[in-house]
Parts: sequence; structure tokens; C-alpha cells
Amino acid sequence: MTTENEFGAATSPKTILTGAQMLFVAFGALVLVPLLTGLDPNVALFTAGAGTLLFQLVTRGQVPVFLASSFAFIAPIIASVQAWGIPATMGGLMAAGLAYIALSALVRVKGTGILHRILPPIVIGPVIMVIGLALAPVAVNLAMGKTGDGAAELVAYDKAIIVSMFSLVVTLIVAVFSRGMFRLIPILAGVLAGYILSLMLGLVNFTPVSDAAWFAVPAFTMPEFHWQAILFMIPVAIAPAIEHVGDMVAISQVTAKDYLKKPGLHRTLLGDGLATSSAALFGGPPNTTYSEVTGAVMLTRNFNPRVMTWAAVFAVLLAFIGKMGAVLQTIPTPVMGGIMTLLFGSIAVVGMNTLVKSGEDLTVPRNLSIVALILVFGIGGMYIGGGEFSLQGVSLCAILGIALNLILPEHREAD
Repeated sequence: MTTENEFGAATSPKTILTGAQMLFVAFGALVLVPLLTGLDPNVALFTAGAGTLLFQLVTRGQVPVFLASSFAFIAPIIASVQAWGIPATMGGLMAAGLAYIALSALVRVKGTGILHRILPPIVIGPVIMVIGLALAPVAVNLAMGKTGDGAAELVAYDKAIIVSMFSLVVTLIVAVFSRGMFRLIPILAGVLAGYILSLMLGLVNFTPVSDAAWFAVPAFTMPEFHWQAILFMIPVAIAPAIEHVGDMVAISQVTAKDYLKKPGLHRTLLGDGLATSSAALFGGPPNTTYSEVTGAVMLTRNFNPRVMTWAAVFAVLLAFIGKMGAVLQTIPTPVMGGIMTLLFGSIAVVGMNTLVKSGEDLTVPRNLSIVALILVFGIGGMYIGGGEFSLQGVSLCAILGIALNLILPEHREAD
């Protein structure tokens, strides 16, 4: 039964202000993904807000989470945009959202145990590591003032390395030493610090800001469907889907409610999948539940899902402020590069931690073979096939890992 506090406080000033605070916590990470991948940050704000509202509709407004740009998709989006362009990448991401939806249907029919059978840590761990490490050279090139492929210099090396390392150091300091709400915004702090230093060094060009309108419709991009981009992107959904389960467990522990049972993991996965597909429909990055916002919920002890409704509403409204998007796009690439070096490494560490926590013996031939082949195929650039039906990168190593796990016999101790 809904309490008077939960029902009556939905439109109170405190709830509205807390919603704005939640968006502030998520803001740095939210806009970082489109800035790194070449997508429009205003579109990302719109799709994050709309996706969160859609998620709440599917889960009947029971879960206090905010959905926004997924880090796991950064490297695949960069690679896909370079290979097939933004519209085709959106088509692939829309298909990835449909993979979420199919997974939610599987969980509804077979239960949550099916996830561990198909996607055990021995597969998920190294796949997440590949996501983090596959484009590590891109982060390093941007940090040194070059384009992602290192072919051209955008900012002189001496200035670029100062800005990128300063951004990185500030991010590290805030993440490790700060307390309370400040500990939840290390990326935002790093971006602000790097931007201020870039201003002092004359690296910021404000022409796009003066040319931009105060209020404008975000630059929505319709998806196009190419088999190669779809085959490349669908398996990438595996890692954030597993991350979603972890986030649901975390928010359940924080609020002392079991969201895996009510509204059910199948409903939260369905909401996440629909949010991702709808984001791609408008040209935005795929959505996922945000751990930063979960941390903010824990600190504020405000478990009212209506707070996230207001955060979503503010995100949609900010999306139509044209000059804000223009300001975000003036952030120099070395600022992004410095933070990316930590971000991509952190994703790899999450994968490593997944393996460690599973307790699997990696010296067993079966486990050794699965992990080794996922890493080498994913990071080494292996591809199978050609033309529109080639598999490579994360998609190839994810399918390979799932197949090997199902085919290779389980290890048995010698008698």
C-alpha cells in the first residue's frame, strides 16, 4: 500500500530539488558518453530522461533508479561510427535493445538462473575486460592531443599532456579522497578542472556557443539498418545486461526491497531494453542503470521513485537548451582523453573483479582456454567472415565465449 508520504510528496519542493540533485550526480557521466563517441549531448539528455520515464512506466514506478548513457557501449560505438556511420550505429544499438527485451522474456520463462548458465563469470569477466581495453589506444591518442586513430594532431603535445593529466589527477583525487556527494561526481569534477585549465591555455573556441540558439530542438538522428552493424552491436548488450542485474541487487540492498521479485527482473530488463531501443530511435546512446545515482540514493536515504521522475523531467527540459549543448562540445579532446584513460581501465578492472569474485580456477584448461581466446580475439583484432556478415571485436569474443562455455565439458577433479 502506498504511504501518504510517498503519494503526497511526489510534487513537493523537496522532491523536485532532490530530483535536480540526482541529475547533477549523473550529469558528468551522462554527457561524457556522447562527447566521446561523437553523438549529440542534448540528444543524450533527452533520451536519458525519456528512457527513465519509460523504465518507470514498465516497472510501475517502483524502482528508484535513473537510466542514462552506458559506458560499456563507448568503445563499440566509436568503432561502429568509424566503420558504418552514426545512423547505422543507431540501428545496431536499437537491435541491442531488442536483445535486452529477448533476455527479459527468457528470464520471465526460465527464471534468473538461466543468466548464470548462459553468461557465467568466466565469460562475462573477460568480455568486459575487452570492452575496456580494446580502444585503450584511442584514449591515449586523445590524451596526447591527437585524433582517436593518431593520424593527426589536434592540440600541441606539450599543452595536451598537461591538460589531460591534470584532468586525470583531479578525477582521481575526487574519487579517492572526497566524501559525501562529492565522491559521486569525480568525472564532472575532472571535466570542469580540465576545462578551466584549457581556458587558461587558450584551447577553447567559443564560436559554436555564440552561433547556437538559446532554445533548439536536439539534433535527432534516425537509425538505418545494416546487418554488419547489427551483428557487431547485439552481443555488446551482454555486459550491461549483467551489470543491470548487479545494479538491481545493489538498489534492493539500499532500499531493503527485493526488486528482483517485485516488480521482477524480467520487468526491469524489459524497461532497460525499451529505453535503449527508444534512445537509438532518436540518435542517443543506449541507456543503463546508473551506479552513481544508486550511491546518491544511499547517501540521501530518499527512496521515493518520484525523485527519479523529476530528474528525468529536468533532463528532457535541459535537452532543448541549445547553448548548453554547444558549450559541452567546446570541451577540448585532451580533457576527454585524460578521463578516458581511467574510464577504460576501470571497465577492464570491473571485468577482472568479476573473474576474481567468481572463484574460478583459471589454470584449469577449460577456463584458461575460454578466457585466453576471448581476450586475444577481442583485443587482437580478429575477425571472421567478410562484407556485411563479418564478426569482430566484442561481438566476436562474446559469441565465442558463450559457445565455448556451452560446448567444453566441465572440469572434474582427478580421482
